[in-house]
Amino acid sequence: MNDDILQHLAQILEERKQADPKQSYVASLYAKGLDVILKKIGEEATETVIAAKNGTASQLIYEMADLWFHTLILLAHQGLGPEAVLNELQRRVGISGLQEKAQRR
Repeated sequence: MNDDILQHLAQILEERKQADPKQSYVASLYAKGLDVILKKIGEEATETVIAAKNGTASQLIYEMADLWFHTLILLAHQGLGPEAVLNELQRRVGISGLQEKAQRR
């Protein structure tokens, strides 16, 4: 089930592109545009860092879920889905982080 959740969420996020921004939080983010979506990701990232620093596992999981959710909104807004990121992660399996970083130069 967990393997399918990203695809399921991606499908819902695509459907929300057609929803009324007054009726859907996600549709309201799409309507407000990229800057608002990016600001929300920044807020969620900060909340995730604070939760991690405070050492509360349940709060960290909650905030991380919010962060992941909002990054999925960003991907959808940009015409991408989670499979693009999963494919990139798959590509990196077996490559040292230092090696991968050096290849980007």
